[in-house]
Order: sequence, then structure tokens, then C-alpha cells
Amino acid sequence: MALTGICLVLFVTFHVLMNAVAIVWPVAYNKVCLFLGANWYALIASAGLGLLVVLHIIYALVLTIQNRKARGNDRYSVSARPKSVEWSSQNMLVLGIVVIAFLGVHLVQFWARMQAQEVLGSLYVHDGVELPAAAGTLFLQVAFEQWYTPVIYIIGFVALWFHLNHGFWSMWQSIGWNNDNWMPRLKCIGSCWVSFVIGLFVLQVAVFTIRANQKYYYNNEALQAQYAEMAEEHFNHATEPIQNELKKIQQEAQALQNSGEMFTNPEKMQALEERFGQLREELQSEYMQFTKNLEKLNNLGNPNAAAAQEAPAAVPAVAQ
Repeated sequence: MALTGICLVLFVTFHVLMNAVAIVWPVAYNKVCLFLGANWYALIASAGLGLLVVLHIIYALVLTIQNRKARGNDRYSVSARPKSVEWSSQNMLVLGIVVIAFLGVHLVQFWARMQAQEVLGSLYVHDGVELPAAAGTLFLQVAFEQWYTPVIYIIGFVALWFHLNHGFWSMWQSIGWNNDNWMPRLKCIGSCWVSFVIGLFVLQVAVFTIRANQKYYYNNEALQAQYAEMAEEHFNHATEPIQNELKKIQQEAQALQNSGEMFTNPEKMQALEERFGQLREELQSEYMQFTKNLEKLNNLGNPNAAAAQEAPAAVPAVAQ
């Protein structure tokens, strides 16, 4: 329980620092999201983190059951809480359940729409627009433009503060650092650390909510250019098999011409031409969908925009 708790405290600290990048440098935040996308190291880290959470929950339930069994059927004759026992200490399971519920909302709003979509090879659709999976600022916009998101997050962070504040020094006590000299110090360090982390989380919620209501993440020019680049990369990756086959057909046709076989075996040349035409139409169709989606993406902050913006990408040369 203590060891998994230590790892989770470190992760929460990393997470709040990563989120801070979204405040001071949103473009860099998206680059961090891209780095932590569906790459093998990020997937291994995500799986390891999920395992830590599951183990932490299992041990919490086991310890709670053991404590209740130790008490037996008789409850305490004195119901008053001793001054030496913290409120959070007696309600760690309840606080943990609130934190898990908050974590579930957070996963639905971000992980399920970003890394999970990358793994599936698809994109999350919002208001009829496919959002690039690594565009973290777009998902901040989608989440925090909803009035209930900051409310849920603040409640979750309050529960997390109580849970971490007690858990920080408790985990050190569990591994043996429970002498009279170190325990007061650890409680002070834990309180300062947890208060800083949660305070920074709350500040981020305020900034994200204000910017989302201002449509900042939709209308910022630097972010729009980054979204277009991400969308183009996804298009190129998704259509790579088609483009590779087109190049292969071109090479085969060139070989037939060089060898003179195009005259002796016209059926083969005709088959190549027909297949090339089918693939070209398919690629053109994909490109038209891409440009329409990019136009909608650029106009998300201004849905009533009449003029369509020119897409920065060009039709792949192999399809021309």
C-alpha cells in the first residue's frame, strides 16, 4: 500500500508539472502530448500506472476488511474521535472512492479521447469534427467549456488533498519512519508538498476554464497551425498504404515500358492502369474529407464563419 502510494504521489507531481506547460506554453504542451501518445514507452508507462492504481485499490480494500474483522461485531463504545486521529485517517476509503470517481471522469475526458483513439487508429469526433489525438489543448477546450467540469475537478481535488495529505506521511510510517523526530517533519513536508500540488491543480482548472470560455484553444493562431500540421500527419499516416501501392504500380508500369512488355502483354498494363485509377480516386476522396475536416477544425471557434480557409496541405503528388 505504501510503495504503490509513493509511486502515485510521484505521478501526480509529474502530472501537475506537465499541465503547467499548458498554461505557459500551450504549443509545447501539445508536443508533450504527442511524445506521450501511442508510443511503446508511453503505452508501457500507462499500463504500469494502471497496474499501480489497481494494486493500490486492492490493498486498500484488503486493509479495510482486515481492520473491520479485527474489531469483530462490537463497535467502539466511545464514538468520539480522539484529537490525535485525523478525520482523513478515518475516511481514507471514502476519500479514495471519490478520487477514483474523479479519475474515471478524467480518463473519459482525456485518455479515452486521446491515447486510446491513437491505439485504435481513429480520431475523436466533436461537433462533427475529427480532432487530432495529440492536440491536448483542444481536449482542454472541449472539457472545460462545460460548466460541470470545473465543479467535478474541484471536488475531486479537495478529496485528493485530504487523501494525499494523510497518505504522504502515513506511507513513510508504514515503511518504518515513525520515530518522534521524523514524523512531525514528514507531516510538515507532506502538507506543504500536497498543498502546492493541489493548489497548482486548482489554478490550472481556473485558467483552463477561463480560456475555454474565451475559445482561446480554438482561435489561437499558433495552435491552429499546429492542429493543421497534426491533422496532415494523421492523413499521411492513414493513407500511407494507398500511396505506397500507387508508387508500386507506377514502378511496375515503368518496368513494363522499359522491357517492352506493355506491347506483348497489354492486359497486364490495363489491369495496372485500372487499379491505379481506383486507388487515385480513393486517395482523392480521402483528401477531400481531410480538407473539409480541416476547414471545420479551423472554424470551431467561429462556427458561423462564411469564408472557408485554404487548407495548407497539397494533394499528394502521386495522386495528381
